[in-house]
Amino acid sequence: MPTTKHPTKLVSFFEKAVAINASDTHLAVGLPPIYRVYGNLHRDEGEALSANTLLEEIEKILPETLWKQYQAKNDIDLSFELPSKERFRVDIFWKSGGPALAARLIPAHIPTLEDLEVPEAVLDFVELSQGIVLVTGPTGAGKSTLLASMIEHINQTRPDHIVTLEDPIEFAYEAKQSLISQRELGIDFQSFAEGLKHVFRQDPDVVLIGEMRDPETIVTALTLAETGHLVFATLHTNGAASTIERVINAFPAIQQQQIRLQLSLVLRGVISQLLLPSVDGKLLAAREIMLNTHAVSNTIREGKTEQLQNIIFSSSADKMQDLDQELAGLVEENLITTDTAYEYARNKKNFR
Repeated sequence: MPTTKHPTKLVSFFEKAVAINASDTHLAVGLPPIYRVYGNLHRDEGEALSANTLLEEIEKILPETLWKQYQAKNDIDLSFELPSKERFRVDIFWKSGGPALAARLIPAHIPTLEDLEVPEAVLDFVELSQGIVLVTGPTGAGKSTLLASMIEHINQTRPDHIVTLEDPIEFAYEAKQSLISQRELGIDFQSFAEGLKHVFRQDPDVVLIGEMRDPETIVTALTLAETGHLVFATLHTNGAASTIERVINAFPAIQQQQIRLQLSLVLRGVISQLLLPSVDGKLLAAREIMLNTHAVSNTIREGKTEQLQNIIFSSSADKMQDLDQELAGLVEENLITTDTAYEYARNKKNFR
């Protein structure tokens, strides 16, 4: 994980992001730094960056191997740590023929599940010993933070071996009750599918998969869950029902029935999360929760995923949580506006 002991413009930009609580920092040729604060972009008052200046700053923070990789591929992901220990997930790329950078601030402190005010079902998920739990949502929805809190809860309460496969490593864990092996794509393993093949031989109890990107990764994740491991994985999907469809549709038709059966047996639940602007100008998490009850399992196995949303809606007694119900509750508590709720509602006709 790159760091630098020397003051640079880039480090000063990151330090300002920490100071103003910006979730993201954007650097591009011809523009001053741009920060995202509580969901909104704000342009800094500093001078515009030239291509030479930005390239020089990028070279200062990259080890020689990563600098050569960036020159060859024009795109690279890494994590970066300030001398003050705050960390960033950084993507360095090219656009319009010039260098550019986007950096996501990773909080130095891993929040607890209580800090995140998660529903009771999430607390149940971290007590499981096997199966797969999917955490989904669009980019910037707080999936990494939620997963880090879940992993840290296990770390503090159980003597497990936790293996993480990440792109790149984001939150840094300190082993407490658990042994934690954090592995980074491109450094410690070459692909998620390849990394997962070797996980079986590493004696894990809990496995965190940064993203299930391809059929091979999905199959291996389901097999891990089948063989007595607890697996957490992420997908860029909106909603529990669409998550199931995405997993199944990743495979050709001839394999889909087998995947439905496998998923119906090993799935424990889906957490689908969004971050919404709250009435106080900050960001607030809204979550949809689906548990793999008998009804859900049958519906997945029979390929009737269009019925899942109705099951979630009518199963609050089983600790499930429909997104539109959650949005309505946040409006009633005066935490978000009705306009915000309507914007993010799934069934806008019913929600109105």
